[in-house]
Amino acid sequence: MKEVETKCPCCESTLVVDVKTGKVLRHAPPAEVDEMGKIHLNEDRWDSASERSSSRPAEATSKFEQALGDERAKESRFEDLFDKAKKKVDERGKDEEPLS
Repeated sequence: MKEVETKCPCCESTLVVDVKTGKVLRHAPPAEVDEMGKIHLNEDRWDSASERSSSRPAEATSKFEQALGDERAKESRFEDLFDKAKKKVDERGKDEEPLS
């Protein structure tokens, strides 16, 4: 992934933008940038994000687990559908005469 770092002309914030998608990956107001122009890493932001994600309700986790189980079961469902369609084609082929 290629990133470009630039300054916002309005507020002088530092923006890190993904070149491919054009989305802003990081944003830092001028106070959070050091003298070299690099964004300060804020450990408190990581801790607060970690706390928010760990305090999500169990309902969200169970939905995720259900979706994961559905994805894992897809392969067997598709194999069953393919086998049924193949069997149907084979049965049709027995009833019809060859085209030669």
